[in-house]
Amino acid sequence: MATTLTRRPAGSDRGARVAVTAYFVLYGVVLAVWVTRIPAIKQGLGLSDGLLGLALLALPAGVLLITLVAGRLVDRVGSARVTCLGGTAMSLFLITPALARGLPSLAAALFGFGAAAGALNVGMNANGVLVEQVSGRRVMSSLHAGYSLGALGGALAGGLFARAGVSPLATFLVTGLPSAAFAAAAGRWLTAGTGVTRTETAADGAGRAGPDATRAADAGLDDVAGLAPGSRSAAVPPAGPRWLARPGAVILMLGIAGLCALLAEGAAADWSAVYLQDNLGTSAGFAAAGFAAFSVAMAAGRLFGDRLAARFGPVRLVRCGGLVAATGLAAGLLSGQPAVAVAGFAVLGAGLSSMAPQIFLAGGQADPARPGHGLARVVGVSYLGMVGGPAVIGGAASLVGLPLALSIPVVLALCVAALAWVLAVPAALRTQV
Repeated sequence: MATTLTRRPAGSDRGARVAVTAYFVLYGVVLAVWVTRIPAIKQGLGLSDGLLGLALLALPAGVLLITLVAGRLVDRVGSARVTCLGGTAMSLFLITPALARGLPSLAAALFGFGAAAGALNVGMNANGVLVEQVSGRRVMSSLHAGYSLGALGGALAGGLFARAGVSPLATFLVTGLPSAAFAAAAGRWLTAGTGVTRTETAADGAGRAGPDATRAADAGLDDVAGLAPGSRSAAVPPAGPRWLARPGAVILMLGIAGLCALLAEGAAADWSAVYLQDNLGTSAGFAAAGFAAFSVAMAAGRLFGDRLAARFGPVRLVRCGGLVAATGLAAGLLSGQPAVAVAGFAVLGAGLSSMAPQIFLAGGQADPARPGHGLARVVGVSYLGMVGGPAVIGGAASLVGLPLALSIPVVLALCVAALAWVLAVPAALRTQV
């Protein structure tokens, strides 16, 4: 098997990386602005907690539904178009919840918002995979850092609008319209096409180097035995059980790992402040420090994630991240001290920071013939964890109390560490196309 990597001029690669990073930032800003104005939407429509919760379910329903078709769209029309259309639609759909006049119209607006957000999520992650292939450099963690920083900025902006008494409609217009204009215009700088072309040669099937493939994936490299990135002289079978030679099995395993990672992430986001205030007796202001520390540590971890993945490899990075996350949160919970608990949430964020980027990257490589399909499936299964995480923790807390229920993210982080080996498989599968 001979693999040819089509490279573009360095300047265009940098422009493409900046462009897709901007879409990650946009995603974080728009989503965070919506979250900060949920209380105002609830008050304006006079909804109870139960009715609001029912309406909010429409958003993840839209996300999950679109992932069933977004992968096919990426494979058919390209990730650049899906990213551009998804970013524009998400920005415009941000405005619609403020126009709702009741529960049905709010649910419909959130369903459309979720579908647009899901399309952007799949498209921009697929484009990130493409940027890595074309540039030969690891960029996925830094892209997700853009999302984290955008979410922090969006939360700050939304909070300032709320404190100033600005209506949700005005907030969403000020945020959504410029974001839509940017999303529609920035698509021209995204990487288009497939980036990588593979051709069959007489060497196809000759020679096997399974251990080399595993080491290459673990080292975070595309090369084997010193070959240039993106080129291999022989097909390399995947490591692990024989059933993992099928892309569908790899996608399922990656989806399970992503589900565990995002469930732990969602649990910390929604329950850290509740734990600090209700169980440790802190003030509301101090309680917010838990999620702030978690978010800042996650953003920082993603900024350095590409360098760590290149040096230590995705398998070691995710495995060590899971162990660090579990240890940090467990120590914080066992201490019973507010300051130590905040530090524990920060360590949890740092440990989880590189999991989703590396898992999504592997998902985009798991099915070389249909990269968008594989990525969409991994994203869809993973986001079940983000959606269901808060409910799982809440249900467990009602039975055993919140401190013990928060041990679930500890267990899940350990599960991701145990599943980290599956990240080595897609690198081997890529050579079999």
